[in-house]
Amino acid sequence: MNSSDVKRTMEFVSNVTLLPYYMHSDGMALSYILLYTLVCVMCVWGNMLVCVVILTNKNMCSITNLFILNSPLVTCSWVWSVCQQPYLRLAIQSDDLHSSCTAASPLNLRQNSRRLKVIKMLIMVAALFMVLWLPLWTLMLLTDYQELDGQQIDFLSSFLFLVAHWLAFFNSANNPIVYGFFSENFKRGFQAAVSCRICDLQLLVSHCRRINPRRSKLVFSSIALHMWLKLIMNSQWTFLLLHSCLSLVFGLDLEVKYPPETDAVNYRDPCKAAAFIGDIALDQEDLHLFRQDQAEKDLQHTTENSNTTVNNTVNRNGETDASANRSRQFWNSLKFSRRRRAATAKNQRIWPDGVIPYMISSSFSGSQKAIFKQAMRHWERHVCVSFVERTAEKNYIIFTYRPCGCCSYVGRRGDGPQAISIGKNCDKFGIVVHELGHVIGFWHEHTRPDRDAHVSIIKENIQPGQEYNFLKMGPDEVNSLGETYDFDSIMHYSTNTFSRSVLLETILPRYDVNGIIPLIGQRMRLSEGDITQARKLYKCPKCGESLQESSGNFSSPGFPNGYVAYTQCAWSISVTPGEKIILNFTSMDLYQSHLCSYDYVEVRDGYWRNSPLIGRFCGDRVPDSLVSTNSRMWIEFHSSSNWVGKGFSALYEAMCGEELNTDRGEIASPNYPDDYHPSKVCVWKVTVTEGFQVALSFRTFKLEIHDRCAYDYVEVRDGSSENDPLLGRFCGNQIPQDIKSRSNQLWMKFVSDGSVNKCGFAANFFREVDECARPDKGHCSHMCINTLGSYRCACQPGYRLATDRRSCEAACGGFLTALNGSVFSPGWPHEYPPNKQCVWQLIAPQHYTITLLFHSFDTEGDNVCKYDYVEVRSDSRLHGRFCGATTPEPITSDSNILHVEFKSDSTVSRRGFTATFFSDVDECSRENGGCQHECVNTFGSYSCQCHSGFTLHTNLHDCKEAGCDHVITSLPVSITSSNWPEKYPNKKVCTWVLHTTPGHRIRLVFNEIDMESHLGCSYDYLEVYNGPNDASPNSLVQKHGFEASFTTDCGGALKAEAEPGDLYSHAEFGEKNYSEAEECEWIISAEKGFGVTLVFNIFDLEDEAECTYDYMELFDGPDTIAPHLGRYCGSRPPDDLSSAGDTILIKFHSDHTVSKKGFHIQYTSTKFQDILHTSDSI
Repeated sequence: MNSSDVKRTMEFVSNVTLLPYYMHSDGMALSYILLYTLVCVMCVWGNMLVCVVILTNKNMCSITNLFILNSPLVTCSWVWSVCQQPYLRLAIQSDDLHSSCTAASPLNLRQNSRRLKVIKMLIMVAALFMVLWLPLWTLMLLTDYQELDGQQIDFLSSFLFLVAHWLAFFNSANNPIVYGFFSENFKRGFQAAVSCRICDLQLLVSHCRRINPRRSKLVFSSIALHMWLKLIMNSQWTFLLLHSCLSLVFGLDLEVKYPPETDAVNYRDPCKAAAFIGDIALDQEDLHLFRQDQAEKDLQHTTENSNTTVNNTVNRNGETDASANRSRQFWNSLKFSRRRRAATAKNQRIWPDGVIPYMISSSFSGSQKAIFKQAMRHWERHVCVSFVERTAEKNYIIFTYRPCGCCSYVGRRGDGPQAISIGKNCDKFGIVVHELGHVIGFWHEHTRPDRDAHVSIIKENIQPGQEYNFLKMGPDEVNSLGETYDFDSIMHYSTNTFSRSVLLETILPRYDVNGIIPLIGQRMRLSEGDITQARKLYKCPKCGESLQESSGNFSSPGFPNGYVAYTQCAWSISVTPGEKIILNFTSMDLYQSHLCSYDYVEVRDGYWRNSPLIGRFCGDRVPDSLVSTNSRMWIEFHSSSNWVGKGFSALYEAMCGEELNTDRGEIASPNYPDDYHPSKVCVWKVTVTEGFQVALSFRTFKLEIHDRCAYDYVEVRDGSSENDPLLGRFCGNQIPQDIKSRSNQLWMKFVSDGSVNKCGFAANFFREVDECARPDKGHCSHMCINTLGSYRCACQPGYRLATDRRSCEAACGGFLTALNGSVFSPGWPHEYPPNKQCVWQLIAPQHYTITLLFHSFDTEGDNVCKYDYVEVRSDSRLHGRFCGATTPEPITSDSNILHVEFKSDSTVSRRGFTATFFSDVDECSRENGGCQHECVNTFGSYSCQCHSGFTLHTNLHDCKEAGCDHVITSLPVSITSSNWPEKYPNKKVCTWVLHTTPGHRIRLVFNEIDMESHLGCSYDYLEVYNGPNDASPNSLVQKHGFEASFTTDCGGALKAEAEPGDLYSHAEFGEKNYSEAEECEWIISAEKGFGVTLVFNIFDLEDEAECTYDYMELFDGPDTIAPHLGRYCGSRPPDDLSSAGDTILIKFHSDHTVSKKGFHIQYTSTKFQDILHTSDSI
């Protein structure tokens, strides 16, 4: 289990929709409470009696009764957690399963009448178990995988779920009743047990061993088998069995939905491994080696025990085969779970030359692919490995989504593609870096042979059956390469991995490092130890590095003072796909030899030493500029002479944009997936084969947001130059729609300004053919619509596609040209038919608008209108998509055409809708309706409105100047100068006073500004203060003025006073949760001689054991170099805190997933004497 398991659980819980259970009357709620209390008492009391009867009666010390004894022990522990049903991942080999079942099978016992009666009793117990639990499992499957409407969900949650839970709960209480019904011994035992004390289970087991030593093995086997069967009955196997039965019998669509695997690749699937150790998949070879190593350890342990054994008979009958039991426990538990750093000791597991080809399944989103590439670049930045997109390589890795979660094989397997599974909630940067560590060849750090000198394993806190995850590995499996133990390794377990509770530790460091207990289990970045050991594993050159910036420089060792003989260095330059690299040597002084055989610098066009050679250089002649053909370049320096030269120095730069003459490729913003650099302009010209079109599909897109895309943007044009028709200009975070050119050329431009930088974009381009341009138009009877890679047929309004998906047939809807009329769903007032699509095109005369009024409305759906709905459009504007039982508001078109579409699916049908429409002349379309400023059309009339700084005249058409003082308390907001966007008036003085949440700043962004120019801004100007201002423009020159928007930014400098000040995590605190990806810093200062005291009133951040996702961090000073006071997360407010100096730094960080309420802090200034006095008194 990774250290992120707790985070996965919290993310899962945060995504659960909590249904209102108590929607019924108080009387019914009370009855449910009484029923649950009754069955709880029956369960605990009845199962305690079963324990008493068996443990106090020697005649009942049999295999069957001890088999039964395990049931109440397990049941009593389950009775408090009926609502939590874990789906356990099991990986059991069939041969081991059969052998276990045979060893403890009751069918192998003598079949007398007494035994048959016991078997009937056990069958009844099993049958009742399935009958009582089946309703709950059925309801869970229905709610999870069957699409139910709101009323059905309300009915299930308010009644059926409570009944089903009670039935499952009652299963815990019915077993004692069954025992008493079938067995006279139990019936008499129950009557006598009330006066008996409860015996100790351990004493009874010892007693049974003394009576029959051979029987003791069968006793433990029966107990183990019964617990195993209980586990199976409550596991994923039961889930899958019910899933299959319900699908076959009831025809329900209960398909378990994973992201589709669209890549037809026959790879080595880690989910089908022979066994697992945590997130590490083991093949048969690994399994054999582990068994062999464990057998040697068991043999050694047995030999040591035999030297100290006095009585062999007692040993056989008492604590026999301890090592064999440990071995069996190890291998049995190994098959039930999945997880192991330290470098592999097998050279065949190392990727040759550090080159790791990869593929990414198309089922992943663009943002997920970006995270994978960031993780690979992180490894490349520090280690001489290269992750390259697979072309024709036999051995490579493929990122895929598998139901077994996060797992991978260790190192290169060598028999074709191997998968690295990034399951649900595993797509986090640190987790992917961890899994790639296994791919590179690392086990888990705590499995090193020398780990006992560095960490302690607290076995009593480990979850039962997970002890094997903490076993040491032998030197033949792990080679630490002489490196010291690394607490900071990203391959290390955290303190509570596989613990019984998040508050319990399973692994702890044995000693302090620099006086501090080291933190373990981080998933943020590679540690220094990770980097050093990986460089040793792949024999990286001692000099050289991986360069990933868009520009940089490097030089030979010792430059310009001379290099050392017999030196070998390598530099790998990697920039964004779609860019080229320009390399310029600024100095060259190497030993001159024939063919540069001794000392030389070699440049290759690619990612490794076998890439195509660009040139080999020596002597003192500086080479010309070198340009790569792709986004990677390899530079290698070699010296083998004793001649002393200065060496060389070079600088490189990524060339942004290029001409791409290929039918398929990738384009990305500079430095993607990291943030692009400011002030970049990149132009790509794409040309595909003649006769085809260029298709462009964006995978990810994150640029600075602006309404008109004036700052950072991507511009796409249909042709080969900037003068060709514009296909779109894009910015913000929304991925643009697929784009297609009309010809075989496409022009694309990326621009960034000098301010906000984001991660940019990644897009694929490929050649595309327009099937609709063919003479037959795709055999479509009405309209042919071309799509990327295909096409589809469509029909005119009033028609629908026939079953052949090409021809059209008459349908409901049609063209309506009357000034008024009505539309209604088919079948009104009865239920509309399924699979119906109706389109009405309402057309009025020019200068008219159309108003649509709904009178009745009842369709399937609630908030998400994806089943049955009514959609209303006006030209390209969507007025709304409506469903449910709420009648929409009146809708008025923007022009003389209104488009109304009704659609129903194949399931639920309702009454539908009725609506009337009216056409009205648009008075504003002629001479602006006589309005001086703005005209707003209304049904049957119109109204005039005025620009900012003006009010409407009493004649309701003209505008006159108004007051110009404003107080604004609600942000964000947009402000403009008077009369914007027209020219502002003369002699105008306006003030705006803006307020925001305490602890936050106000950001001012000028969208447009047009004012009289003057060097000293003496005439017309705009001033921004922390308070009021006084300005007076002159009366000679008039301009358009300005438009600005105000928003809030977290963080800032605050002054602590005697009166408490307030600090909130975000401006909308109390209204909504804090945003994702926040980075805030507050510096709170007091006067000299005073400290800062913090009181945490409200505190609610995402909870995680190591506080690595969302957290608040405190430093006793103005920066992060100051003493660290703590890192906090969760919902428990920290204790009041006082600084040792006059300044304190508060940092707040949130990631891209879960968000919570945030925090509210009050800060005050306190004299140091008061602080000391308070501390002493405490």
